[in-house]
Amino acid sequence: MNLVTGAMGSLLPKLVELLQEEYRLPKSVKEGVRSLEKEMQSMHAALRKVAEVPADQLDEQVKLWAWEVRELSFDMEDVIDKFLVRVDDDDPDPAAKSNKLTRLMEKMAGLFNKGKARHQIAAAIKDINKQVQEVANRRGRYTVDNIVAKPAAVAHIDPRLRALYTEVTELVGVAGKRDVKLMKLLSEGDDETKKKLKIVSVVGFGGLGKTTLVKTVYDKIKGDFACRAFVPVGRSADAKKVFIDILLDLGIYQNHFSMLNERQLIDKLRESLENKRYLIVIDDIWDEKLWTVINLAFSNNNNFGSRLITTTRIMSVSKLCCSSTNGYIYPMKPLSDDDSKRLFYRRIFFDEGGCPPEFEEVSIDILRKCGGVPLAIITIASLLTSDQQVKHVDEWHDLLKSIGRGLTENPSVEEMLRILSFSYYDLPSHLKTCLLYLGMFPEDYKIRKDKLIWMWIAESFIQHGKEKTSLFEIGETYFSELINRNMILPIYDKAEDTVVACKVHDMVLDLIASLSSEDNFVTIFNGIGDSIPSQSNVRRLSLENARKGETQNMSLESMSMLQVRSIALFEPAIGVMPSFSSFVVLRVLELNGCDLGDHNHLKLGELGSLLHLRYLGLCKTGISELPEEVGNLQYLQVLDLSQNSFMKLPSSFIKLRRLMCLLIDYDHKMFPDGMVGNLTSMEVLSYIRVDSLSIVKGLGSMQRLREIEIWFDNMSLELKEAFVDLLSKMSNIQILRVHHKKDGVELMDLMGERWVPPRSLREVVLIGDIQFSTLPSWIRQNPTHLSQLSKLEITIEKVRQEDLDVLGRLPALRILNMSSYRQSRLLLVGADGFRCLTSFKLFSLSAGQIVFQPGALPKAERLDLCISLQVAKEEEAAAAAAGSGSYWSDMGMGRLSSLRTAVVTFYRWGVTVGEARQAKAALRNALRTHPNRVDCYILFRPIIPPAGTMLNIFHFLVLLCTYECLIHLSHFLLNLEDI
Repeated sequence: MNLVTGAMGSLLPKLVELLQEEYRLPKSVKEGVRSLEKEMQSMHAALRKVAEVPADQLDEQVKLWAWEVRELSFDMEDVIDKFLVRVDDDDPDPAAKSNKLTRLMEKMAGLFNKGKARHQIAAAIKDINKQVQEVANRRGRYTVDNIVAKPAAVAHIDPRLRALYTEVTELVGVAGKRDVKLMKLLSEGDDETKKKLKIVSVVGFGGLGKTTLVKTVYDKIKGDFACRAFVPVGRSADAKKVFIDILLDLGIYQNHFSMLNERQLIDKLRESLENKRYLIVIDDIWDEKLWTVINLAFSNNNNFGSRLITTTRIMSVSKLCCSSTNGYIYPMKPLSDDDSKRLFYRRIFFDEGGCPPEFEEVSIDILRKCGGVPLAIITIASLLTSDQQVKHVDEWHDLLKSIGRGLTENPSVEEMLRILSFSYYDLPSHLKTCLLYLGMFPEDYKIRKDKLIWMWIAESFIQHGKEKTSLFEIGETYFSELINRNMILPIYDKAEDTVVACKVHDMVLDLIASLSSEDNFVTIFNGIGDSIPSQSNVRRLSLENARKGETQNMSLESMSMLQVRSIALFEPAIGVMPSFSSFVVLRVLELNGCDLGDHNHLKLGELGSLLHLRYLGLCKTGISELPEEVGNLQYLQVLDLSQNSFMKLPSSFIKLRRLMCLLIDYDHKMFPDGMVGNLTSMEVLSYIRVDSLSIVKGLGSMQRLREIEIWFDNMSLELKEAFVDLLSKMSNIQILRVHHKKDGVELMDLMGERWVPPRSLREVVLIGDIQFSTLPSWIRQNPTHLSQLSKLEITIEKVRQEDLDVLGRLPALRILNMSSYRQSRLLLVGADGFRCLTSFKLFSLSAGQIVFQPGALPKAERLDLCISLQVAKEEEAAAAAAGSGSYWSDMGMGRLSSLRTAVVTFYRWGVTVGEARQAKAALRNALRTHPNRVDCYILFRPIIPPAGTMLNIFHFLVLLCTYECLIHLSHFLLNLEDI
């Protein structure tokens, strides 16, 4: 049954909460609550069983019973929440407490309101008990308790995750030689007499890897074109958005683009591409009419050899794309049997050819039903392992029988959804709920990880476990588990190789939409009119698009918003957004990227009426102030105000005692007095600008802080001491980011010597002019104490060999960014350290030579180094004289088996231009033969006096600030033959 458990997970703890003495409920009401609790616990257990069984295996009456219980749980929670909000008297405002007479009158009014609320909750509990008993009586007749469901195992985070996605890419686009075929098709006929626009359409059903293939080819050939763009479309896209996305990807931006109509955007695009050789990819086109409009922007008379690539699942769309004489269809085929086996066996057995004999026959039958579709293969493979252990062969046979006809006989989207649904039913109930919530976001939307987890928390999808772990940390395990089960696709920060967001594969999103529609989990408003329920209550609403004149607009106006718990609003639909006061029990309001300044019907003051609100996303909404009414949001947990030009937070902000996450920009200078010290529930604070001791001392009351980002303008000795004392109080801190910017270097040796970080520390980033004289003692003395530290970004005066050796002993370090004024002449990176490091950056004004010995950095994918050619030359000569070999060519980089990107800055002093060219060529040649096809970017710094001469700190800081700019210019420098 495609049912999650409604509001049961959060309802049961609230029933227990009602029994507490502070609410002073009458004895008869408490007995009613206890009766409710016991009955609802029993129903919850039965409902979980129902949720594990596919819909076609359940009796219709059982479905109706489960539906009734779930709806009843929502109604019950709404009643209890309204009561809790009314009786809560947690008012921390000291100004309100100052006037005793006023407080007395308010107290009397509060007692009256509470008494009325208790009377109402008593009546409501009595009524609900009656309904529950009626539902319970029907339960026995529907044999709900006889349903047997297989329990789902919760696997640990799979360490093979990243290798899995790399392998899929290789099979679909690289190792399978498909990219070679596609590039050949793109280049055929490209001679001096036939340099016209060529269109190639890649067609195939979902999950075959069309986007992966095209992106691989795009990245390989984009350097040959003056203009290039890669634009995803999706099923509900409109031509105007596609044109704007193309222009933005081409680097053309104007504020008035949204004001232009399709004709004007077509003219603008044709003008921008005139007399230029361009490469444009339009990914995932569903609609023939849409392509007819898009195609108007591209001239078939182009005489510069331009290329236009489209991908689609629909053959008729592909044929229309290639209707011209220079159009070619590239039909995407499933993986071969050999490649399917490689992918399947590597996912399960770690070895693409290592299938035990007892699994061979059944695995061949399973792969036959997967039909060579990578997504299906990955999904089914995920069901055959549990806790990183291969399941028993009998379970393989059971799964084979349950798949049914498979893809071999009917390769359709519907059958793919059927295969994906088995992965859905294998999820625990809490992950089912979290997965379905992804239906709140449109196709191809990059869903930020932290945002999604906070929204889960606000919806009470995440409950506290037995261990002392924060809700957010539990949410992170949920997120990782969904990635591990291949239900969502991770998006990595390219520089740091960390998962920062996710996307939902189109086929998985189709599955989510199907389940959500059946269960009334998410109502999608996209201008099409196919997702508005006719009778059911709307619980969650995604406003994605709106077309004027559509009948759906009228349907939205007629809908009741009284039971909506979540709203995600996207810019195209902002005009149909109901007023904030329409929502009575709203918990999540996501307005990210919606310009509220131009929509006067949305009054910010009405936000104060959303008393149940837990999550308020106002990022990039164009508002200049936050209304005083926001202080009414006593249950608010998350407030995202980033990328807005706020000047001051309202004085009522001090009332938000339950606030757990506050995101603001670093230029927010004004805070209400006492605000910082009053936010005792805070776990994430980014940014906060510190310019006084009072703010630092106020931060000391935030005992739950896990993540903080601080900006210092100036740091007196007194402020430094207060800051170090503050750090000592942060026993739960995991992520610490400190910014400081002023003329000269600010030494932080006090922090380096006196601070003892907690074991939970995961990330330390010290940005700007903050510098240590030596490696901090909290690293130097016991690196194994920092067992979870995965990212470190610091500046020390001089990097020595012993510093590198100590850092290499940090057991979990994955990202190391170091800057220094000086470094030792020769640094050796051996095989006994940095076992987890994936990214290593070392910037030094007076660089030396670095050599990677055999076995060093086994997982490093990115290097960013500064090398002194003079030192390298002298060290090579010394090594040659000693007969110990030469490292002039690649410094041992060829030994780094995981290396994929190398950025090397050569310092030219002490060598001739010819020797510098020789070093550049040698490094390129050495890395060109690397099996990973390493991307190598080589920069040259001008002749600067080496360390020991009179070089002031100001020059060092200027060079440090411009270093990142030079990295971005490296692509252009690669094409220069001279230096």
